[in-house]
Amino acid sequence: MNQSQKTQIITICGAGALGGNLAENLARQGFKTLRLIDYDKVEERNLATQPYYKEDIGHLKIKVLAERLYRSSGAAVEVHRVKLDGSNATILLRGSGLVVDCFDNPPSREIVKNICSLFKIPCLHMGMAENYAEIVWSERYIIPKQTGSNPCDNPQARDTILIAVATATCGVIIPFFKSGERNSYTVTMKDFRIQKI
Repeated sequence: MNQSQKTQIITICGAGALGGNLAENLARQGFKTLRLIDYDKVEERNLATQPYYKEDIGHLKIKVLAERLYRSSGAAVEVHRVKLDGSNATILLRGSGLVVDCFDNPPSREIVKNICSLFKIPCLHMGMAENYAEIVWSERYIIPKQTGSNPCDNPQARDTILIAVATATCGVIIPFFKSGERNSYTVTMKDFRIQKI
């Protein structure tokens, strides 16, 4: 991967269990230009699966994460504390070399998918269900229906989250920037399987 590929903006939508851990992994792997979109504050229930600490409770996730990534790897993190919606999505997503959708709600996922399709921005969707994760390029992605609970809030989901982020998602992003290759995967924890789809 050359330097210009490493400095293309990767926009991560959501700084929770999926997006927060992904941003940390990418920064530590040499991706130096990240854009984070999130408006949540750190809550105690986030600590089991998200890259935050007790002293971060009450602070904005993206601010805490941006400072930590700069200190650990020198990554330049552009932060946007907003709720992405139809009125601001175009401005927030344009100029990205890659958008990674880590949102936990179908309406936001749909906005990301539509804007990326309209402006031909490469877009990868990352999602979780109980003991299952998927990393799927936008062309093949089917937006899930809303469910009552968020599996990322369950401390037992940490293994699935970390495998999905570290192995599968980073394993998709790096070849994409090297060669344009677009692979999609599912991760199932009952059989410890990462499967190309």
